[in-house]
Amino acid sequence: MNATNMSKPSETDWARIDAMTDEAIDTSDIPSLSDDFFRKAAWRMPQPAVAVTVYVEPEVLAWFKAQGGDYARRMTAALRIYFEAHQDAVGQQARP
Repeated sequence: MNATNMSKPSETDWARIDAMTDEAIDTSDIPSLSDDFFRKAAWRMPQPAVAVTVYVEPEVLAWFKAQGGDYARRMTAALRIYFEAHQDAVGQQARP
C-alpha cells in the first residue's frame, strides 16, 4: 500500500461493523479448514533476535520507516519471507 492509498478516507461504515454480532457476519464464502490443512500446519514461536549491523540504502530504510513505527520488525519479517522462499532451492531448512 502506498502513501496515496493511506491518505484516502475509509468508506467503510465502521459504526455498523462495530454494532454487528458474530451471528450477523456472513461467513458462507469462507472454506472449511480440512484435515490436510491441519496436517501441514506448523507451530511457530519467534526466536530471540540477534543484533547485527546491516547497511541498507537510504530509500529502503525510509520506505520501511514510512510503513510504521515498528520498521525494524517489518524488515526482519521481510528477510524471513525471503529466507523461507529460498531455503528449499539450496537444500537448507529453516529450523534444525
